[in-house]
Amino acid sequence: MNASRAGRRPFTVADEFEAIVRSYERAGGSGEHLLSPRFASMVVSGNTVLSTHELPGVEMRADQLEDGVSARVRVAPGTRVELPVHLCFGVLPERGVQRILPVFEIGEGASVEFLAHCTFPNSVEVLHLMEAEVLVGSGARMRYSETHFHGERSGARVVPHGKIVVQEAGAYLSEFTLTEGRIGSLEFDYTVEVGAKGRAELMVRAHGYGDDRLRIVETIKLNGRGARGLAKSRIAVREDATSEVLATTEGNAPESRGHVDCVEIVRDRAMAGATPVVRVRNDSAYVTHEAAIGTVNKKELETLMARGLDEEAAVDVIVGAMLRG
Repeated sequence: MNASRAGRRPFTVADEFEAIVRSYERAGGSGEHLLSPRFASMVVSGNTVLSTHELPGVEMRADQLEDGVSARVRVAPGTRVELPVHLCFGVLPERGVQRILPVFEIGEGASVEFLAHCTFPNSVEVLHLMEAEVLVGSGARMRYSETHFHGERSGARVVPHGKIVVQEAGAYLSEFTLTEGRIGSLEFDYTVEVGAKGRAELMVRAHGYGDDRLRIVETIKLNGRGARGLAKSRIAVREDATSEVLATTEGNAPESRGHVDCVEIVRDRAMAGATPVVRVRNDSAYVTHEAAIGTVNKKELETLMARGLDEEAAVDVIVGAMLRG
């Protein structure tokens, strides 16, 4: 993916790494952490693996594809990773395709947190595809926080798909955030299968405007006795943006417990839809849902304006608080 620039010295890996780190910081990440030997990390630009850094108990392998990268991240059984593992995926040109095929294996009793940042700051026509496979072993815990930045020109189409399996007493906690800059098109689709006494939580936060398009699909299958699940989303759309949330939780095993929680704020000509689906296949399972869609709360708006904020600033405060909730 490296290129030469006419009349200039060749565009080196060091140049590309510096550019992706700057972009990573715009997406909310810490460039110092990508460079520090204290943190395990992987940096990918286009289909080029710019760096990987492993720590004891954390193996990271990546192979270049024609249009992306396949990666395998393995955390050894019993390993407690004290500092977050940093992942950075980006496309710097205005146009391009990036396909990421990651496989995560979190060994029995291990504990790890990933901070992933995906950045496409100049996107005019960028397609980012991710097909993730995750196995969280018995008694293991994995937190995966992913933040995106797509620039201001709405030229990104992002399709993150994930299939996650949580074994007995394991835990998988996921947060996907896209609240700065334009979205373009987002097609999020995660499915989690949870074993006995396991736990899964999926959270999506997104703010769309212009002609942004969002489709969020969250599915949690509580397949083991005593499994727990929460599918949660916080979405705001304005101008001509649209969003559609389909959140499903299945109580398939005895004493399983699940909940679907969706809140969306709509302004201007935007359109939002939500379909919470609950299915129960065992008479001792219990699954609930709630969904709320509407404009900003009038009383909250008046209270903030009475404290000196103009209407636009007051709306921003309310939307920001909802997205953080």
